Amino acid sequence: MNQKMTKGYRSGVAARLAGLPVETLRVWERRYGVSDADRSPQGQRLYSAEQVYRLGLLKRVVDQGHAIGTVARIDADELAGLAGVQPGTGVQSLKLAVVGAALAQRLSAARTAPLLEIVAACAQLDDAERELAGARADVLLIEAPEMTADAMPRIRSLRRAIPARATVVLYRFCDSATVRRLREHGCLVARSPSDASEVAMLCNTAVTGAALPPPGPTRPAAPRRLNDEELAALAAASSSINCECPRHLADILLMLSSFERYSAQCANRNATDAAMHEDLARSAGHARMLMEDALERLAYAEGLPMPAR
Repeated sequence: MNQKMTKGYRSGVAARLAGLPVETLRVWERRYGVSDADRSPQGQRLYSAEQVYRLGLLKRVVDQGHAIGTVARIDADELAGLAGVQPGTGVQSLKLAVVGAALAQRLSAARTAPLLEIVAACAQLDDAERELAGARADVLLIEAPEMTADAMPRIRSLRRAIPARATVVLYRFCDSATVRRLREHGCLVARSPSDASEVAMLCNTAVTGAALPPPGPTRPAAPRRLNDEELAALAAASSSINCECPRHLADILLMLSSFERYSAQCANRNATDAAMHEDLARSAGHARMLMEDALERLAYAEGLPMPAR
């Protein structure tokens, strides 16, 4: 069996597979004890596949608004429920349709968890739709050393031809706009791992959905309740009381409003880029609305005058 599979994943690999910055994982470990990872003889943390899966669920529920301190010790099944993932969806084996000759060869020679069964493979994306026709796979796995936007139409066509449960795209070099477009189309996108076990974990994550980001708000945000002058007046009024929170909230609202305007006005390179900035502006607007509610409640509690609506 692969030696890395026996010993587990180091922190950097575990964090990447779970979709976390390794610094965040270290903070979560230190402050909240999010896992009981084993230690190597050299003292390095080693995470099992199940622990990596649970970390991915933790990231998802935190992204959805749950405080890490309240969910850090919850088991995987309960986290899956909070995340909107069916509990127990970690899989034992996966059928793959693979684009990339070297990747197929590497995977066929390795034993991984989950087990990977290659049901069809081809060398080049250009030939994939013809050579993989009729394949029934859980995961469409595509590796391209240099991924560009020119590949998008072929990938979309291939996905229609092979209705797999998930699509994973691996690359060595790719521009950020193309990575974003692939993710917006529902692909799990990552740099090509050197280890087959990491590929298996990525495929498992794509199928279970543990690393998918939560959807953004669909409704436009309401107009601002407080302009800059009114926020400044509230901040000044708070200096006469012991609590500094009204001033802090006013500062946060000024920053959110500024980012909301910036995102709405940001130059867009294409339609996909425009949609991303629209989502950012809408998300900032909804965050602003929540903080406006909080400021209104705080002003009422502290007896501060709120401007008439």
